[in-house]
Amino acid sequence: MFSVPLLTTVISLCYTTLAFPSYGSLAGLSKEQRDWIIPTLQQQAPIPPPGPLKDTSAKLVNDAAHPWKPLRKGDMRGPCPALNTLASHGWLPRNGIATPAQIVDAVQEGFNMENGLAIFATYAAFLVDGNVITNQLSIGGKSKLTGPDPPAPAIVGGLNTPGVFEGDASMTRGDAFFGDNHDFNETLFNEFVDFSNRFGGGKYNLTVAGELRFQRIKDSIATNPNFSFVSPRYFTAYAESTFPINFFIDGRQTDGQLDLNVARNFFQNSRMPDGFFRHNGTSGAQGIDSIVEVHPIEPGSNVGCVGNYVVDPTSANFSQFCLLYTNFVGKTIGGLYPNPTGVLRKALNTNLDFLFRGVSDSGCIQVFPYGKS
Repeated sequence: MFSVPLLTTVISLCYTTLAFPSYGSLAGLSKEQRDWIIPTLQQQAPIPPPGPLKDTSAKLVNDAAHPWKPLRKGDMRGPCPALNTLASHGWLPRNGIATPAQIVDAVQEGFNMENGLAIFATYAAFLVDGNVITNQLSIGGKSKLTGPDPPAPAIVGGLNTPGVFEGDASMTRGDAFFGDNHDFNETLFNEFVDFSNRFGGGKYNLTVAGELRFQRIKDSIATNPNFSFVSPRYFTAYAESTFPINFFIDGRQTDGQLDLNVARNFFQNSRMPDGFFRHNGTSGAQGIDSIVEVHPIEPGSNVGCVGNYVVDPTSANFSQFCLLYTNFVGKTIGGLYPNPTGVLRKALNTNLDFLFRGVSDSGCIQVFPYGKS
């Protein structure tokens, strides 16, 4: 006769198998859960990320082939305004479920993002928040169309998962501690507007970015007892402060001044202005150094309570970029997938190879947590 604990385990594993969404992350699942789930998934071989664009000129991207459309029931949107916008204009699948190669292609074609950054950011998010077996990632969270959530300790899947691609101290999204880290936050956008008026003459620019980034860090230190500001979030927080300047300003405009109405449309409505041209030439996180230097702060987190910010000497910082890569692969991915085998190990190794392409020109040495295959 089955014992109650064993029967409960079997039921939960069957439930996971039946309900597990194709874009749900396998990260954090036990070996037993993975062994049940993986055979049920439609395996899709990883597709190599596209290379750099040949034509990097400014060009119309809010065009007849990519009109803005309102959300349909079940469409995914999440904490990243850029990806939300690309999906709402059809540069990504409009349902918000995409392969990493599709995302790399979309951020290049739609915004002229530099190829290395596009690859590294996409595959870092995918390896943690996506499903490496089905090669699918949600740019938001769970969908009612996929059935009930899988049981803990699974990461449900999608960029709504805090701490990696997105995290605390966002400009227009709240900290996960307060319950919603992915929806547009009017209060935070009002702060964005206030700082743009005070420091940018009514526009968002690098001067505003430096002041607002520091304010958002101080806000989280003062209000969020779980505030975490270590790698990789330490890097993505500063990078996201540059993105509105580098990607949300029309490519024919060269003054680096983002109109606040345009900003609201991107942040809140996932919508490009009519006649919008992408950036002229590839771009990435240009300006990040000036933002960091205005109010330097080391990686760290609140420990035990609000206001107790403690520096973390083990986290990568801007003088140790390759440590960002090695810690992410060795600690983050290695911790989520401690002993992968079979098709899972092969898929992880392939996607880790793709991830390294994004930093291969930075002098970093490739890490092989699961050996070479």
